Amino acid sequence: MFIPKVFEQNDTDSLINLIREYPFATLITISEAEGIEANPIPLSFTQDENKQYLQGHIAKANPLWKSVNNGSDVLVVFNGPNGYISPNYYPTKQETGKAVPTWNYVTVQVRGRLSFIHDADWNRAMIDRLTVEHEASQKNPWTLNDAPEGYIDKMLQAIVSVKVEIVSIIGKWKLSQNQSEKNRNGVINGLSSQSNASVIASWVSAAKQ
Repeated sequence: MFIPKVFEQNDTDSLINLIREYPFATLITISEAEGIEANPIPLSFTQDENKQYLQGHIAKANPLWKSVNNGSDVLVVFNGPNGYISPNYYPTKQETGKAVPTWNYVTVQVRGRLSFIHDADWNRAMIDRLTVEHEASQKNPWTLNDAPEGYIDKMLQAIVSVKVEIVSIIGKWKLSQNQSEKNRNGVINGLSSQSNASVIASWVSAAKQ
């Protein structure tokens, strides 16, 4: 990914927080059988004392676990908020006319080594952890114990767990940092006026120039 210095994000906590806030990722693999593939999959960030991982699962019916070898290099892309930036947002456009459209966005790319896990106990613990994580905001969080006896065990037979050992993480926060303060304020105001762009507006406001 091309990252101009002004848009480079090196803060580890910010990168991990984006992964956790926007866990629905694109897992990109390459194999002799299928070539390049991109699979959408929610992934959870975990770590131990020495290593960091992404964990999730795919349907056993998905042939990915058959076509891609354990230990293969993969790329995982996490996309945060994004939005179109009109030249009309820039006050300087009114003064000079020198402005073009662009797109603001936040993204994290992870390179790592992929492995597939078929162990039922490991898979159940992973699913339980994911459930606790994503049900945390619910008024009455659902748990595996809410399902009928034996049902979860049956469902676990239909999945294959995915584990990516993280090799590197890079981030790009393209949030108008290359614009003057008044143009950045114009971007914030322009985006804030659109109901579907208020989130990216808040990111532009928080970004350091």
